[in-house]
Amino acid sequence: MAKGYWIARLDVGDQDAYAGYRALNAVAFAKYGGRFLVRGGPYNLAKGEGRQHNVVIEFPSLEAAQACYESQEYQAALVKLAQAATTDLVIISGYDGPQPGDA
Repeated sequence: MAKGYWIARLDVGDQDAYAGYRALNAVAFAKYGGRFLVRGGPYNLAKGEGRQHNVVIEFPSLEAAQACYESQEYQAALVKLAQAATTDLVIISGYDGPQPGDA
């Protein structure tokens, strides 16, 4: 079964509210098996428009990723996120098909 992912890009305007969001989102991510693959850090914008902060979170499945977003725990965190940042979020399924170079 393919894993599920959140791909988020943020421009954080209020660091205190963002700290509150991070404290609240940890509860939802732990409950639904979320695991950070990318959590900020330096990056190279190769093309298009970027944001200050980039995040990729892996979940056991697309269903778990969607359930996390819809959960009461994450909806409470979203209140803080709305105060803290401008955000883009994509919830997407991983890919289990053939890869370049596969025979």
